[in-house]
Amino acid sequence: MGKRNPNGYGCVTKLSGNRSKPWIVKVTIYDEAGHSRQVPVAYAETEEQGNILLAEYNNNPWNIDRNKVTLVELYNRWAKIKLPKLGTSNQSSLKSAFKHCSKYYGMKYRNIRAYQMQDCIDNCGCGYSTQGAIKNLWGHLDRFAFELDIIDKMYSSLTTAPPIPDTQRTPFTPEQVSALWKIQSDPWVDTVLIYLYTGFRLTELLRMKTEQVNTKDWYFQGGIKSASGKGRIVPIHDRIKPFVQTLVDQGNLYLFSINGKKFSQTNYYKCWNEVMEKIGADKTPHEARHTFETNLDNAGGNRKCIDMLMGHKSKDVGNRVYNHKTIEQLRETIELLK
Repeated sequence: MGKRNPNGYGCVTKLSGNRSKPWIVKVTIYDEAGHSRQVPVAYAETEEQGNILLAEYNNNPWNIDRNKVTLVELYNRWAKIKLPKLGTSNQSSLKSAFKHCSKYYGMKYRNIRAYQMQDCIDNCGCGYSTQGAIKNLWGHLDRFAFELDIIDKMYSSLTTAPPIPDTQRTPFTPEQVSALWKIQSDPWVDTVLIYLYTGFRLTELLRMKTEQVNTKDWYFQGGIKSASGKGRIVPIHDRIKPFVQTLVDQGNLYLFSINGKKFSQTNYYKCWNEVMEKIGADKTPHEARHTFETNLDNAGGNRKCIDMLMGHKSKDVGNRVYNHKTIEQLRETIELLK
């Protein structure tokens, strides 16, 4: 049996009977509701020839009917070619944004106007971030369609999305951190303290697998979002080593687990808020990350090391090469935290 093609790629199958071209090449198209079906685009004498025709179609399907390309067809093509080049977080938000455009899935892309794009933004029923992501998605699709000569005017430039309001991020106070240490044995307090002493983003620790924790040399290796953030090494501060060891010894796939399973952000926020209520604080995991950076900066930490720990892109960081000396410099920086 030959290798299975990826979803949405199409297929080559043999027809029954005595035919000069018995191999039919089918590709996936979508109707107005976004449902897929396969339609024939070519016939071939051999299976190999059919696979070549299918590959040529997938490399450039727009040379057939640019005028008939629908929104969902354009998106699927863009998602294969352009989307993988974006950051993980951006990919996720754009995929979610597309679900709010379902009203126009089957519409020919060249006929979509600014007011229809705006309709998706205004009536998505979600907050500032999602509205911004939908606007962002239309911009990506317009640029791709323009590149393929499907459109000659980018209406996405006429759309608007409300700006995300400024939120004042303030670090945890020393009193709040001290209060956490006093109740360190309470449920989920250990996870909050791990955030405060590592600077990881919310999703980075929720996605951290136990195998990414080195308890021999005491460091985490993880991170997402950007080239600077992915796979970065963060030494484990002496004060949180007992917490980390206990979590690793539980033998779960993920370091932070609930009933042996991976935390969702929603479930973790419930646990986080329980802890915040106990210390009378109104803080977010992102403010824990902000606290980590602020405290290291105030303690005179090396800026290059701080950027590496945070996963920030910096002209001083360049290509990260982790050797023994580098890891020890990062460890010395981490241990500046009290």
